[in-house]
Amino acid sequence: MNVIVCDTPEEAGARAAVLVAAILRQRPNPVLGVATGESPLRMYAALRELVRDSVDVSHLRVFALDEYLGLDPARPDSFHSVVHREITLPFGLHEAAVSVPNGIGTEKRVMADAAEYETAIAAAGGVDVQVVGIGVNGHIGFNEPGSPKDSRTRIVMLAPETLAANARFFTPEPVPPRAVSQGIGTILEARNIVLLANGLRKAEAVRAAVQGRETVDVPASLLQGHPSLQVFLDRDAASLLS
Repeated sequence: MNVIVCDTPEEAGARAAVLVAAILRQRPNPVLGVATGESPLRMYAALRELVRDSVDVSHLRVFALDEYLGLDPARPDSFHSVVHREITLPFGLHEAAVSVPNGIGTEKRVMADAAEYETAIAAAGGVDVQVVGIGVNGHIGFNEPGSPKDSRTRIVMLAPETLAANARFFTPEPVPPRAVSQGIGTILEARNIVLLANGLRKAEAVRAAVQGRETVDVPASLLQGHPSLQVFLDRDAASLLS
């Protein structure tokens, strides 16, 4: 694990973008895994500039981590829409090159599509660099505390802390209580992982993930044994690290 502490969230995003762009340039058919939280969004803004200048995106594939269950993908607060807005359009990608888990349909249909999502990632050659954020309870993707280390893409129940943290995006409507998320086992198969976190409210989760023991109670801590994990933090998020 390599931990990089930056003065500001913008610097953390910019430095992470440089690393991600370098990894993508090394691959003839690069595969990028994307998260949609606040911290990664700053990184995508910086990455867009680097992509325009030095990354050939004609063969780039993108896989998103998660989506709310039962949420119309056309809604502006769906992760389908966020990925379209922040990745597909500004990066100049074809719609077919960008995949987001399906959260619409019967539970049987969603679970079947989740299995197909795993197959699609493998068929693309696996993820070259997976971008993740971290929740206040240490979740990655929507893998809440208690998620097994070998979990795969599946339907998950969101924790109260996650519902509270995301309520501002859905007011006055409630946050959908369930989601479809790549599993921790899926994330760990990426060749490189980039974790971003900003702000004091993430400091305790960062401390537990980076310097605590590996435990399913803090899902992000399960990344500790990954052979290529880069953690980009602003000073507030890093404030509880020794």
